[in-house]
Amino acid sequence: MTKSFNPEILAFIDVLADTGSHYRMDEMEGLYTEDLGFLVLTPEGEVARYSKAEMFSEFRSRGEAGEEPLSTEKRVLHVEEQGDDATAILYRRMSNRAAPAFYELRLKKLDGKWRVAGETVMPWPDLATVKGFLPPRTKS
Repeated sequence: MTKSFNPEILAFIDVLADTGSHYRMDEMEGLYTEDLGFLVLTPEGEVARYSKAEMFSEFRSRGEAGEEPLSTEKRVLHVEEQGDDATAILYRRMSNRAAPAFYELRLKKLDGKWRVAGETVMPWPDLATVKGFLPPRTKS
């Protein structure tokens, strides 16, 4: 099955990955809404929420410290649009020293341009162990 997604959203995701991976903070500013909610599943199984300022502080600090750019490796798995809102699901890996991640981008179109209103990041699952979210039926 061939998947076809909105090329405008795919281009936005390319710019987003490239801009963030190279710590271009002035450009990043315009790619996110002010009320961004950045959610990360922690090793303790809890969800940590970061604001735009907190997330940007980490990226800015890495850039200022001279960290190597992050990888732009990604694979868009699904995009769903409803008017000026969209959700994109991605496989994303920022470095061969970092675990791959499952990203959910919550996008909003403002003034004709896509922006990230929220991100959720979880560890990429071992696909060999993935089962359905519902148990198998015992009765038909």
